[in-house]
Amino acid sequence: MAIQWTESLETGVDTIDEQHKELVVRVNRLLEACQQGKGKLIMAGLLNFLAEYATKHFAEEEKYMLDYNYPDYDMHKMQHEKFISDFGVLKNKFDVQGAGINLVLVTNRTIVDWLINHINNTDKNLGVFLKNRINQ
Repeated sequence: MAIQWTESLETGVDTIDEQHKELVVRVNRLLEACQQGKGKLIMAGLLNFLAEYATKHFAEEEKYMLDYNYPDYDMHKMQHEKFISDFGVLKNKFDVQGAGINLVLVTNRTIVDWLINHINNTDKNLGVFLKNRINQ
């Protein structure tokens, strides 16, 4: 099932929201490809995109947090580091084993679950904080 981007996923910080939207687009491509039995074909592209995305996106979020003295910086950064670690395990499995259906499903579930939970439980708090600080 595709992820539907709605206002409920918005953090209120345009840069962060645009990056999240791009990730949703990419994840939805994987979901669609899986439904068509083509998930293995686009797995490498998605993994490469995510490696680049995570590095760029997390660095930008962390810069905002540092620039505005975000009080939950350490916890938020730890979540980023855990995602990068978990993602590294998935990417390593892909590099060693190739894109088996199980890996496609696990990657899909890991990314979708993390994205939705992280945005709703962590990034939205950051967005509220940043909007308050920027508008002061």
